Amino acid sequence: QLQLVESGGGFVQAGGSLKLSCAPSGFAGSALDYYTVGWFRQAPGKQREGVSYITGRSGSTNYADSVKGRFIISRDNAANTVYLQMSSLKVEDTADYYCGTSAYSGSSYLLDSRMYDYWGRGTQVTVSS
Repeated sequence: QLQLVESGGGFVQAGGSLKLSCAPSGFAGSALDYYTVGWFRQAPGKQREGVSYITGRSGSTNYADSVKGRFIISRDNAANTVYLQMSSLKVEDTADYYCGTSAYSGSSYLLDSRMYDYWGRGTQVTVSS
């Protein structure tokens, strides 16, 4: 079973930046570039929402409107890691951030968490005003 580990969360002031990482763990030989990898976030009392994804083969990306122009998703296949560079952070970006993998790559619903099979345990991001 594929296990994912997120890292890079922390406490930052509004306007600051953080870079999150997502890498597999516990399943030797599992290459993330076979999967679409998505980043999602969940704030207290709110539903999990899609932030961004990058597809496995073409490397196509997409972003939620709320983060367009501020977040960049990328993958380093050699490091078997997917990143989420977050800049110009806002208080409303405060949430637990999760990465997940999906076997789909051509769906327009890849910002929907139901399309994803495996998840990490999340990393907390807190943005203060």
